[in-house]
Amino acid sequence: MPRTRRALTAAAVAVAALAAATLTAQAPQAQAVPPGTKDVTAVMFEWRFDAVAKACGESLGPAGYGYVQVSPPQEHIQGSQWWTSYQPVSYKIAGRLGDRAAFKAMVDACHAAGVKVVADSVINHMAAGDGTGTGGSAYTKYGYPGVYSGSDMDDCRAVISNYQDKANVQNCELVQLADLDTGEDYVRGRIAGYLNDLLSLGVDGFRIDAAKHMPAADLAAVKSRLSNPGAYWKLEAIHGAGEAVSPSEYLGSGDVQEFRYARDLNRVFRHENLAYLKNFGEAWGYMASGQSAVFVDNHDTERGGDTLSYKDGSTYTLANVFMLAWPYGSPDVHSGYEWTDKDAGPPNGGAVNACYSDGWKCQHAWREISSMVGFRNAARGQSVTDWWDNGGDQIAFGRGSKAYVAINHETSALTRTFQTSLPGGDYCDVQSGRVVNVSSGGQFTATLGAGTALALHAGARTCSGGTTPPPSAASGASFAVNATTVPGQNIHVAGDRAELGSWNTAGAPGLDPAAYPVWKLDVTLPPGTSFAYKYVRKDAAGNVTWESGANRTATVPANGKVTLNDTWRN
Repeated sequence: MPRTRRALTAAAVAVAALAAATLTAQAPQAQAVPPGTKDVTAVMFEWRFDAVAKACGESLGPAGYGYVQVSPPQEHIQGSQWWTSYQPVSYKIAGRLGDRAAFKAMVDACHAAGVKVVADSVINHMAAGDGTGTGGSAYTKYGYPGVYSGSDMDDCRAVISNYQDKANVQNCELVQLADLDTGEDYVRGRIAGYLNDLLSLGVDGFRIDAAKHMPAADLAAVKSRLSNPGAYWKLEAIHGAGEAVSPSEYLGSGDVQEFRYARDLNRVFRHENLAYLKNFGEAWGYMASGQSAVFVDNHDTERGGDTLSYKDGSTYTLANVFMLAWPYGSPDVHSGYEWTDKDAGPPNGGAVNACYSDGWKCQHAWREISSMVGFRNAARGQSVTDWWDNGGDQIAFGRGSKAYVAINHETSALTRTFQTSLPGGDYCDVQSGRVVNVSSGGQFTATLGAGTALALHAGARTCSGGTTPPPSAASGASFAVNATTVPGQNIHVAGDRAELGSWNTAGAPGLDPAAYPVWKLDVTLPPGTSFAYKYVRKDAAGNVTWESGANRTATVPANGKVTLNDTWRN
């Protein structure tokens, strides 16, 4: 948990209790790239397990995600706030997000979709306060019947106050949460027993919450007791300049999250020039790429403001495009929900009825982000080539002969001829769904609108098929509407086709806010189809506002799709 976790309010207790929540783990012996060829993790923050199972089959597997990370499954304190998930009262799988049967069904469904499962694991501490947990277990602080008693806690019963003192950081209480004595054999055995239970249900790895607050040797001892000591393992150890505990201490057990990566992306994308990213990574003083887990944001940092978040619109989207294209570390893609209250728990208790509804942001499914997962998989093992920048916020680079990306983070369009190392021929720009022809000399000319990117890779040679066609590839309509919203509102499109809800706003599909204030959606429709449509705003309470004016109309061409660039009519 970050040192900046301040107060002892109930909110802060959980906030910090969880500051430790987000990492993308790796294979045994601290190899940062997980086994296989897919190293991107979708972090489904506070999604119910049945919703994760559905997402694995519908979006994560098809997009090429290698892993999905789920929020802590263990029994925790009651309450609607997100941080209650990080105050455990037992090791029963009985939390807000689903019971043991739902968890097992989710693991099986994700495996069937080719996606491995990482469980966020809270093992540094137990809950503060007294009460009854989500699974019916009674508890008091320092007393968790059948699990732990006061003798299993560290002797320090004071709140951590000095991050320059290792003993204080690792033996005292993180915002008053009961700190487990992980040096004790019994405690190590109970923790290992819980993790082994998850392994028996098919879990492939763990994110270790608040790892910084446990000695590295204690964690290594716990890991050695696992039924599969080589399970995927990633540790949250937040870098703090001058602090007594260094993230590098934990590299012997697995991947370690490189928080400086996200903080620096935030600074560069907000205030500096993307041209500075030419040597991003180890040259900036980071841990070795092969042992680092990276992200643009996580549930903690988006609320703390030290990284970008969905609220930053296309800036946030482009940072994710860069992360997935750049060969450093193993990336996490955060997928959460809208919030104004930093403590607010998940909409509908974690039930996801549909993306872009009820406040669910579904960043993992944004076309601009999800299409880059296939890009990363295709570019695996290729170094950076053909770097270009304008000295400011326009950059482009290749990944050997396998992929090429261009990013325009400026306020005006970019038109130029790009030099790549790609073999000549047609490629699908997976960002837009348009075909790009690369000459035999590796060149192509393109225009990128302000705040957009272009991405080509060997797995998407055409926009009507290929190894990994983007979601926009099929025949139909590509909607794009410039529409401002307030928190809790989303844009939908309704029309006279079943695919558009047949004018019923309850069935009108939601548009993707990745390029906010422009909302986008690709809908598959038969060639030659003529249709009518209008845009609607929906808020979290279900209120619907139609745009003004007559119905809009369009016709799908005989080949490809009709592109619609609209502006909301007040």
